[in-house]
Amino acid sequence: MSRVCAVTGRRTRVGNSVARRGLAKRDGGVGRRVTGRAKRTFKPNIQKIRVLTPDGTVLRVKVCAKVIKRGVLELKKGDRTVSIPLVRALRGRNSAFSKAQKCSAE
Repeated sequence: MSRVCAVTGRRTRVGNSVARRGLAKRDGGVGRRVTGRAKRTFKPNIQKIRVLTPDGTVLRVKVCAKVIKRGVLELKKGDRTVSIPLVRALRGRNSAFSKAQKCSAE
C-alpha cells in the first residue's frame, strides 16, 4: 500500500538535505557556504483509521494527521463529494460501538 492520504492526496515528496559551513553575515562572518547536497524524502504523517459512516458501516482509510485534527472527512463517492464527521469506530464487541450502530439503524 502506498503512503497517500485519501482526503488531501498528500504523499512522499523528495527534496535536498543541504550541508552548510561558515558564520552568517549578520553574526559577523563572511556568509554561509553550501558544502554538499544529498537527496532526502519528506514523509507525511499518515495514519490508518477506522471511521463509522452515517449509514453504520465501517471504513478503513489512510489519512494524514491534519485531516484527523480537522475532524471531517471529505471523500469522493462516484461523481460527488461526501462529507463525513470523523467518528472513530471501536474494535471488537464494544458497547459504545454497538449503541452507535443501533442508533444509526433507527
